[in-house]
Amino acid sequence: MGAKGRPMTADSLLVVVSGPGGVGKSTVVKALVDRYPELWLSRSWTTRKRRPTEDPEAYVFVSREEFEARIEADGFLEYAEFLGNYYGTPVFVPPDGRDVILEIDVQGARQVLRRETEAVLIFLQAPSQEEQLARLRRRGDPEEKVAQRVQKATQEADAGRELNAQIVTNFDINETVEIMWSIIEKARAAQGRTGL
Repeated sequence: MGAKGRPMTADSLLVVVSGPGGVGKSTVVKALVDRYPELWLSRSWTTRKRRPTEDPEAYVFVSREEFEARIEADGFLEYAEFLGNYYGTPVFVPPDGRDVILEIDVQGARQVLRRETEAVLIFLQAPSQEEQLARLRRRGDPEEKVAQRVQKATQEADAGRELNAQIVTNFDINETVEIMWSIIEKARAAQGRTGL
């Protein structure tokens, strides 16, 4: 699945942030990108309807037909169907000198890592199942979707460990951002890079 060719530039680090619904991925990633201009967030496409409280810029919201047309055109780095909706990362060229953040599910992360073997994978998890449930309900997910997402969380955590992801527990957003930045800095240093 996904597009042909290599969308990354040779000097860009690719950071894949994954984890179950309700762990705070979008909030953490937005804070990370806002704080560090060295990072650029690739916006995913989805056929899911936007939640009432959701930022319209969180995804590119498209119809199923639009998404499937892009699949046919080989226009995704990765894509997957999850709980009846498509999610995917379009092929991109990052702005010069920036490292790229992808916020995607574990299935998508697996696809990306097949193509981009040097990618850094960070798996975000909630402090507890109770906290995950509370976050899912706060963001307005229907109760049946809440149950499905919580049920999938254990499988996703197992998959994250299989992919050798760096596991980060999201107790506090500021602390989580700094832990993730330290992981990115180490990866940048390993590539001999120290700034824009």
